[in-house]
Amino acid sequence: QVEVVESGGGSVQAGGSLRLSCAVSGGDRYCTYDMAWYRQAPGKEREYVAGITKSGSTGYRDPVKGRFTISQDLAKNTVYLQMNRLNSEDTAMYYCKTEQFGDIGPCARATYWGQGTQVPVSS
Repeated sequence: QVEVVESGGGSVQAGGSLRLSCAVSGGDRYCTYDMAWYRQAPGKEREYVAGITKSGSTGYRDPVKGRFTISQDLAKNTVYLQMNRLNSEDTAMYYCKTEQFGDIGPCARATYWGQGTQVPVSS
């Protein structure tokens, strides 16, 4: 079974930085995994933040462009989200999502979510 575990969240002052990590385990080496970060503020719906494919292509939601950077270490099966110049609008629970693709063996299409890591930004 694929497991997704986020870490690195915590209280931070506005203007500060945090680096979130997302470790994926249980995946098959023959499958393709696209990774993404989402966030959800209390009382609001979950929203896309940034994503990265196995090949390294990245995408960002406009409000975080220039401030957040998503990257990956394939050898460690880990994806990172470097968040700089944080502000109150970034306050949310951050979730890591992995999408599994492939036509070999157990590579059925599937989506896996982590439990989330809290990022409260104080002004």
